[in-house]
Amino acid sequence: MWGVEQKLEPTMSGLSVIIPVLNEASHIRNTLRSVQQYPEVEIIVVDGGSQDDTLAQVESLGISVIMSPQKGRAQQMNWGAKHATGEILLFLHGDTCLPPDYAPQVQAALQSPQVIAGAFTLGIDSDRWIFRWVEGMVNLRSQLCSLPYGDQALFLKKAIFQQFGGFPQLPLMEDFELVKQLRGRGKIAIVSQSVLTSSRRWQKLGVFKTTLINQLIILGYFFRISPDFLARWYRKMR
Repeated sequence: MWGVEQKLEPTMSGLSVIIPVLNEASHIRNTLRSVQQYPEVEIIVVDGGSQDDTLAQVESLGISVIMSPQKGRAQQMNWGAKHATGEILLFLHGDTCLPPDYAPQVQAALQSPQVIAGAFTLGIDSDRWIFRWVEGMVNLRSQLCSLPYGDQALFLKKAIFQQFGGFPQLPLMEDFELVKQLRGRGKIAIVSQSVLTSSRRWQKLGVFKTTLINQLIILGYFFRISPDFLARWYRKMR
C-alpha cells in the first residue's frame, strides 16, 4: 500500500540507491529501469507528497515507496538513508538514469583510501548542441573544483554519510553543502561514465537564463544570503 513503510531486507551488493521523488511520473520508470540492471541493488524511493501518477509508476515495477515525514529533497534523502541497509549509498534524482555499469564503477571508486565520496560525469538527454556546452562546463567544474552536484548521482559509504550528519536541512543547496564538507576530508572521485539527466529544467526557461539563475543562487549562498530567501526567489524565477 502506498505510504506504508516496508521492512527493507539486506542486499548482496551492499549498495542502496535512494531516489527522492515529487511528481516524477513522466521520468521515474526510466530512472528505475536504469537502477534495476542490478537486481541485487536495494532501491529506496522516498516520496514527498506526489499528486500525479508517480506512486503507481513506481509500484508497477515491483518497488515499494516510503513516505517522508517532512517535505524537501534533503529530508527525503536523509529519510531514505535511515532505511537503507547497504554499506554504500547512492543518491539519484528522479529524472536521471544511471549508466549500464554503474554498480562496479561505484564500488571501484570507493576502494581507494583517499576517496571519501564520488559522483558521475553529467550527460543531458538532448541532441541540441547547446547542451554539450552545459555538460562541458559542469564536468569541468566537477573535475577542477571537486564539486559535483546532486544530479550527478552522489555516492559514499553509509558510515561516512552518518559521520557528517547526512544532508543539511536546507531548502536548496543541500548537495553543494555536503560535498563542500566532504572534499575537506578526502578526494571526490568523478567517474568517467555519464548519468543521463532530463533537459526539462533548461528547456523551460532557456539554457542561458537557467544557468544564470543557478550561478546567482550559488553566489548568494557563498555570500551567506538566507537559504530560505534564495529558495523563495528560485521558485519565483522558475
